[in-house]
Amino acid sequence: MPGALDGVRVLDLSRVLAGPYATMILGDLGADVIKVEAPGGSDDTRFWGPPFQNGMSAYYTAVNRNKRSITVNLKSAEGQETIRRLAETADVLIHNFKTGTMEQWELGYESLSRLNPRLIYCSITGFGETGPLAPLAGYDYIIQAMSGWMSINGTADTGPLKVGVAVTDVFTGLYAAIAIEAALLAREKTGRGQKIDLALFDCAVSALVNVAANYLLSGDVPKPLGNEHPNIVPYSTYMASDGPIVIAVGNDRQFQALCSLLSDHSLGTDPRFQTNPGRVAHREELNRRLNEEIKRRTRAEWQRLLAEKGIPCGPVQTLDELFRHPQTAAREMTVTVHHPIVGPLTLVASPLKLSDTAVSYRLPPPLAGEHNREVEAGWQGKPAAENGPYDKNQ
Repeated sequence: MPGALDGVRVLDLSRVLAGPYATMILGDLGADVIKVEAPGGSDDTRFWGPPFQNGMSAYYTAVNRNKRSITVNLKSAEGQETIRRLAETADVLIHNFKTGTMEQWELGYESLSRLNPRLIYCSITGFGETGPLAPLAGYDYIIQAMSGWMSINGTADTGPLKVGVAVTDVFTGLYAAIAIEAALLAREKTGRGQKIDLALFDCAVSALVNVAANYLLSGDVPKPLGNEHPNIVPYSTYMASDGPIVIAVGNDRQFQALCSLLSDHSLGTDPRFQTNPGRVAHREELNRRLNEEIKRRTRAEWQRLLAEKGIPCGPVQTLDELFRHPQTAAREMTVTVHHPIVGPLTLVASPLKLSDTAVSYRLPPPLAGEHNREVEAGWQGKPAAENGPYDKNQ
């Protein structure tokens, strides 16, 4: 079966994580994605390592499957003309240059939409194309700091901490894929493309969800709670006899079910703990007493007992434990793709499970310029030129 986006052409001028993550999603869904870099390869993640496999970095492999690669000098008039020609038959163009850069090259939305009114043009920047910070570059670490994310991670002892994955890039990549798919649907009705202005900053603020809502409703500035939940108790990490386990009690019924498993029966009858607001108000004492109970059994014992009571729980797993887990295998969350030079690459698979238009893994992450001649011939509908704007040696 063809993919959901089979026949959609995507011109990807983005680098690093947010844009490439979005275009990998589109590629997994069947789109023909052309990754555009400077001669020699200008996506920084190609060089971020170790680890490497035969010269290809693990970071780069994470977000660049199902793409073909061409190399173009965008600073040259010839390279800019190449992008105009490719944009004439593209459905989507995505980039993450600083605000104003594409316009300086006469590759902005206004210029390209005159050539192709159906073009969907997605700009990803750190702070968007308006506002006092619009000219600044965007980096996940900086965005986590400025968007409030670091202020709610960590504890009073550790101080602010960033999330271990570049989550603001991931959020933005997901929002970009959603916006592009929405624009493709809208084009079916209007016949016109449109511009998408996405900012890492905006996406990070949006992803604060209930924490932001708590502040907007109450005016109280959230404090870092480590692994605890600002609105629900008990909802934290506890130490079993053989390691940490997360127990997430979502309502009063689940709390009473948890208490029925404890040797300290007073926890279930203490009036301070009967409702969630009371448990939130007395979280420190409740969690201290729960920890005394949880450490009496192993994680496996708690998983069995809590599952029988319908209480959500799970061990804190390391990545080796994660990728050995039968659930990971059952959900087919790894896939191996083969590159003729780099060799077999094991990647995290797509989480999208579509019954009729399943995702596919057609292409391994490409070398820089690997598909110069192929794209020149395929997208332009003519034989590959002997000489042209592509870097034939890459």
